[in-house]
Amino acid sequence: MNFLELATELIDLRSFSNLWYWIALAALWSTASHWVIGVPFDVVTRARRGHERSAHDMRVLAEVNVSRILTIIEISGPWIAGFTAFLLTGLGVLGWGYDVEFAQAVFLLVFPMTLVALLTVHTARGLRATGFDNLGRRLRNHRMMVQGIGVISIFITAFWGMWTNLNYGALGL
Repeated sequence: MNFLELATELIDLRSFSNLWYWIALAALWSTASHWVIGVPFDVVTRARRGHERSAHDMRVLAEVNVSRILTIIEISGPWIAGFTAFLLTGLGVLGWGYDVEFAQAVFLLVFPMTLVALLTVHTARGLRATGFDNLGRRLRNHRMMVQGIGVISIFITAFWGMWTNLNYGALGL
């Protein structure tokens, strides 16, 4: 195997038969469920067990990130919504209308993360409205919902990836 064949194999745009795509999918969902509104979940766990310093850190991190998230939404919300709709529509049309596998793969990464972003904004608004009452419980519930979206997303992505590989032949065969 020469260098060009090796490079083509590593940078293959046939995503569902590429190991790097599945590693990226796992890393994406691992990161999304660990950082709950900008607060590492291990801090949330220690705070819920009664560790005072972690409880303080959790509260401070949550307040800073809720303020940051809601400020971005208040200033740029309509622009972000428009761009996201444009991006998802373009990926959907390219992916399923024109049968571009790379666009399908990116759509299956971006769409669920859009749902996570909407959930994050909803949770941030709820935290601000209640004055951060029951913060640990709310962050845990948020994480559970993110993990639920992740499980469904990974299942759909794996199913579609297997379907694509079986129909078009894995490794371009």
